Amino acid sequence: MTWPGRICVYCGSSVGDKSEFTDAARDLGTLFSQREIELVFGGGSVGLMGVLADAVLAAGGRVTGVIPKGLRTEELAHEGVSEMIVVDSMHARKQRMVELSDAFIAMPGGIGTLDELFETFTWLQLGIHSKPVGLLNVAGYYDPLLAFLRQMSDRQFLSEKHLGCLSVESDANRLLERLKSFRTPGDGKWVTTPQVLQP
Repeated sequence: MTWPGRICVYCGSSVGDKSEFTDAARDLGTLFSQREIELVFGGGSVGLMGVLADAVLAAGGRVTGVIPKGLRTEELAHEGVSEMIVVDSMHARKQRMVELSDAFIAMPGGIGTLDELFETFTWLQLGIHSKPVGLLNVAGYYDPLLAFLRQMSDRQFLSEKHLGCLSVESDANRLLERLKSFRTPGDGKWVTTPQVLQP
């Protein structure tokens, strides 16, 4: 299968307070199946994770879950996935999902979703991997976070180049096209020397 063969999606173990979140998860799952993209996700049957996985499977697609053994009961591991990989820890879960995937998308979720997003984004910044990372900004959910990232860049804690490596769209089709065309900056300077501000 040509790229993207597998995309990892980070999202909530609850459905949130807006029907748009559930609709977006269902639509993304259907889109994955239509484009023959395999879903890699956190392995849960609940929340947006469950909605997304169910939509991929209902449309005939393939789903791989990765779940720590300690969360199999709490997150109600999805029993219908194509493959379930059980790992020892949260760290191992994130590492395995990165290894398996060609690209990453974060949908609405809680602090666990943010943890996964920012570790993957940091690894891209540091050159640990060169896979595209995207944010599906459903119903403006991530607007405050994007404003904070802009402040990081304005205050010179995050370079404009690295900020631009996060692909952000509210439409799933457009986001997939951006991920498909993503290229890392060509100068190879992932870690930059900070500017010294003059008084």
